[in-house]
Amino acid sequence: MSEKVKARMTSPGPKKILSCDGGGILGLISVEILAKLEADLRAQLGKPDLVLADWFDFVCGTSTGAMIAACISTGMSMDTIRAFYVSSGGLMFDKASIFKRLHYSYNDEPLAEKLKSELNQALGYKAESLATLGDKGLRTLLMMVLRNHSTDSPWPVWNNPDAKYNQLDRKDCNLHLPLWQVVRASAAAPTFFPPEVVTFAPGTPNEYQFVFMDGGVTAYNNPAFLAFQMATAAPYRVNWKTGVDQLLIVSVGTGNAAKERPDLKTSELWLIDHAKNIPTALMNGASAGWDMACRTLGACRFGAPIDREFGDMVQPADAVGSNWTGSKQFTYVRYDPDVSQTGLDALGLNTVKAENVQVMDSVKYISDIQHIGVIYAQKNVTLSHLHPFAAS
Repeated sequence: MSEKVKARMTSPGPKKILSCDGGGILGLISVEILAKLEADLRAQLGKPDLVLADWFDFVCGTSTGAMIAACISTGMSMDTIRAFYVSSGGLMFDKASIFKRLHYSYNDEPLAEKLKSELNQALGYKAESLATLGDKGLRTLLMMVLRNHSTDSPWPVWNNPDAKYNQLDRKDCNLHLPLWQVVRASAAAPTFFPPEVVTFAPGTPNEYQFVFMDGGVTAYNNPAFLAFQMATAAPYRVNWKTGVDQLLIVSVGTGNAAKERPDLKTSELWLIDHAKNIPTALMNGASAGWDMACRTLGACRFGAPIDREFGDMVQPADAVGSNWTGSKQFTYVRYDPDVSQTGLDALGLNTVKAENVQVMDSVKYISDIQHIGVIYAQKNVTLSHLHPFAAS
């Protein structure tokens, strides 16, 4: 068990949560947003070696967001995580290589090997050893969203030592799972990677297996509100205090754009069209819904309008009262650039074509994706959004 995680959970004072959306190679947008945040915190606090694991108490993510969250929790800097994405983006998300991947078993295909290497190196392991979800080197509470295909249910898996399924006397204790495999399972996007087969209680008479797929095909591609629930609801055994000065949630997206089809005809709405478009529509709708929930229960300090009726629900730190009928439970920030052509033009990126930066396998346009994150962060990310938490 990680004493560092236990200490972060139980120490007095305000708590800070970072939530990272899914989105394939578009996760590089999130990386650049978080790089700006890390740099600003270093300057503000006078700590040139600060990493986000020093500042956030709880880091969570789905799919590509799970990769980012796990890397942060190991203590990687955002420079290191950026290099991981830029150098390995083609390996991780290039659909053209799926036929090559069919020749690998699930646990030695290139993404699996890369995750083992990067996570083990960050935690100081040699090649013959594997870091686990309960590794003592992890520096934050870490949660990743998976989809259990065997039980047809979302599975948030984390390293909370007090959680029901993390008790060490259980033969199938989740803390014993290889860290790389949990991350790989969260990112096992259908049509990109084979599903991940995870063995529980290995080597015992109780051994069993579940098949996992990308957590992004659950309702929690945006896991921010789920993290709030897990940090505060009694069954999860964390029980952090709520309040705008007690709990901060920073939620980072991978770019959003409505897929408008103004010339759509009803005759086009048949099986293939539904198969192509309904999953994305459900994921986008769920993501926006959790964002709305966070802006309702939380005091939103920054975020783009969600729609023309709900607006942005942003309240400045000196606002009096609440913009819903209950009290605010936490401070909330949502960073997620509009990657429609209109949104890109507004960022001054009129040379970037929207259709090139809206799908998770746009590995040919990594430089454009990265540039979006850099420019968006320069224009929008500021520590004033995190008041009063950025003072510590």
